[in-house]
Amino acid sequence: MAPDELRDACLSLPATEETFPFSPGMSVFKVEGKVFAITGLDRSPLQVSVKCEPELAEQLRSTYGAIEPGYHLDKRHWITVTIDGSVPDEMVISLVEDSWALVVDGLPSRVRERLRAEGR
Repeated sequence: MAPDELRDACLSLPATEETFPFSPGMSVFKVEGKVFAITGLDRSPLQVSVKCEPELAEQLRSTYGAIEPGYHLDKRHWITVTIDGSVPDEMVISLVEDSWALVVDGLPSRVRERLRAEGR
């Protein structure tokens, strides 16, 4: 997966914005102001940190060497995926989408309903 593909996958989700609160090269993707993905698109190797259900995160970390606890994040709820080809691109995209959905789940119901309707 190339950096522009990762960026496009993040920005394709409803109400997503890309911000740079940490440094110009560190993309932070948010939905309704809440972070769901963090990546340095110009870094090598390419990595992305996403929210993840704790049980799934544990399973993924034990299955894939390229998936580690979230770097500088809550290790229970965040994972960092090194995009080196060992984790299928489809899975990386699915993890980004799941992270977005986890954040949306925590939003007020009227906002959740609007965002889910936009996603159809």
